[in-house]
Amino acid sequence: MIPRLSRTLLLAFRSLLLHPLRTTLTVLGILIGVASVVWLLAIGEGISRASQEQIASLGARNIIVRTVKPASDEFEGEIYGLTRKDFLLLSSTVPTLERVLPIREIPEEFRYRTRKLEGRLVGCTPDYAESMRLKLAGGRFFSDGDMREERNYCVLGAETAAKLFPVGDPVGEKILIGDEWYDVIGFMRDRAPSAGVGGSFAAEDYNRDVYIPIRTLWRRVGDMYVITKPGQFQRDIIELNQITLTVADTADVLPTADVVRDSIARNHTLSDYRITVPMELLEQANTTRLLFIIFLGLIAAISLVVGGIGIMNIMLATVTERTREIGIRRALGAKRRDIVEQFLMESTVLSIAGGILGVGIGLLCPAAVSLLRAAFTARFPEMQNALPELIRNVTPIIVPWSIPVALGIAVVVGVVFGVYPAMRAAKLDPIVALRHE
Repeated sequence: MIPRLSRTLLLAFRSLLLHPLRTTLTVLGILIGVASVVWLLAIGEGISRASQEQIASLGARNIIVRTVKPASDEFEGEIYGLTRKDFLLLSSTVPTLERVLPIREIPEEFRYRTRKLEGRLVGCTPDYAESMRLKLAGGRFFSDGDMREERNYCVLGAETAAKLFPVGDPVGEKILIGDEWYDVIGFMRDRAPSAGVGGSFAAEDYNRDVYIPIRTLWRRVGDMYVITKPGQFQRDIIELNQITLTVADTADVLPTADVVRDSIARNHTLSDYRITVPMELLEQANTTRLLFIIFLGLIAAISLVVGGIGIMNIMLATVTERTREIGIRRALGAKRRDIVEQFLMESTVLSIAGGILGVGIGLLCPAAVSLLRAAFTARFPEMQNALPELIRNVTPIIVPWSIPVALGIAVVVGVVFGVYPAMRAAKLDPIVALRHE
């Protein structure tokens, strides 16, 4: 059996090498199809993974409630959003919560001597740094004691510290925030901005922040925020911009989210808040990822089908050209099965060769995308910067199962599209074939 298979394989190679250009073009069709499967799935997986990491960075056990300004046709006043009453209600009535973090954010100007910087003043609790995954570069974060005493302490974001204190250690210095002086007790490491997750959560840049105890903010700054610019006057009264809830057990996240929705809704008649549950977004992202992979896989499969049609076309032409050869083989005792095996072996060799080369090209996807991105950025920097961050920084991730699947489909395509030409060759009448010119 093995010697016979070897002879058939050797004969297939010899027959294909008689027409190198035709064979190369046919292999190229399968190569493109297989490479397309690997590339499209890798790019799709890279985009999906980046999106899931953005959502996961919000915390799988977190429930995030944010203040949003109501629509103008629904609201004409100055007071809206989350309140301290909401914070106390959730803290005292939801038993599955491990931590409840109130946050107040105000655009502000920070000054040190002649240097100044526009940033975000964040009133929070000592748990904020851990919850937002912020790391200290020097000094310390404020403590529960600092909260109780309502001390004028502040911690600087990385860019804030670099701009206000380009030389030297900021710890122990004082900065002016509004009309109040604050002692700098620490500063943070650089942190990449968090990308917005759909319409549910806005992007945030933590590097231009200054953090102070929230009780200090309530006492020193208050709830009113006034914007006065040429031709613009705006006054808002907001007690809290965000409440971040951390659930003790992952299994309780979704039931707790339902309780939080009901609790908040009882205190609000306006649409002045939005609840984001990262775990729900992760589940949706996983579903979208599967649909995305299926869709891209189908698109790539079309390329393989086109390659299979190319195999059928070349094999039908081969049958016509080798009609006399088939007649001689049949006259010398070859059975129909032998003819079928010969032509199926040739189509299989074509598909396997194209599949192996396609997988090799597919594995180059991450490096190729990196080179293309660098070239595109150098040639069209403005267009590159205009792209969404998720697309601009996407890194393809090879899906391990895509390689055997693509190669397997290529072989199946070669066999399926080679069956008809092989059967047609086997059914030729030996006498008619011998007379063929």
